[in-house]
Formats: sequence, C-alpha cells, structure tokens
Amino acid sequence: MSEAQELSPDLSPIVEYKTILKKILDIRPSGTRQRLAAAIGKNRSFISQLANPAYPMPVPAQHVVAIFEVCHFSDAERRSFLDYYGLAHPERLKLISDSSATRRIILDVPDFNDPIKNAVIDTLLDGLLRNLSRLIDDTESKL
Repeated sequence: MSEAQELSPDLSPIVEYKTILKKILDIRPSGTRQRLAAAIGKNRSFISQLANPAYPMPVPAQHVVAIFEVCHFSDAERRSFLDYYGLAHPERLKLISDSSATRRIILDVPDFNDPIKNAVIDTLLDGLLRNLSRLIDDTESKL
C-alpha cells in the first residue's frame, strides 16, 4: 500500500492531487497561474478548473512536468502528487517522464507594446518548441 493511500482513504486520489496543486498555486507569487497557462498553451481559467478539487477533470499527463517546473514543486510535493496521480490514473503515470526536462534559452523577439499580443507570441513560441521537441522524441524512438 502506498503512502498516498494511507494518508486519506476517504478522499478520491483526483481530489487529493488537485488539492496539492491548488495549495501550491495559492502560495506561489501572483502570475504563476498565468505563466502555467502560457506554458501549457491554455488560458488562465483552464488552470483554475484544473486545480479545483471540485472538478473531476483529470490533469492531462502531458502537462504534469510543466506544472512541476512552473510551480516549483519540491521533491516531496512531486512524490505526493505522483502517488495520488498514479492511484487515480495508473495508465497515465507511465506517460510522465522527467526526461522531458527543459532548459531555458533567451530569444529576442519584437515587443508589440501590447500585453495580449506579446503573450500570444510567447505562447506560440513555447508551443512550437514543445511540439518540435515531441516530434524529435517520436522520430528518435522509431529509429
């Protein structure tokens, strides 16, 4: 029996891992939800629904690593989240890999003097690079 099962057997694993995510988002600096939304190519309201334990919508496996990185989960928080995530979605747990870790580069792009346009460009470039990375990983796995 995992530690997660022993902690709160009365709550569903989805509620448990979403509660962890919500607590972390609540203590992070202002703007974290927006940065997370941009990192996964969604809007801020999606993040609010994703982190709300009242909504049964699962956290998509492809977003878990980005959530850990943007929200700066500690090792203990990651383990706890993944324990519950694994209980809720054992088939999805194998899709989560730290091998998809990222590195930061600095890229100079035009400033459109419009926060909305700038956010669109940021999200577009981030999505492009993440998809390119997935394409390269898929191609390498077929070789």
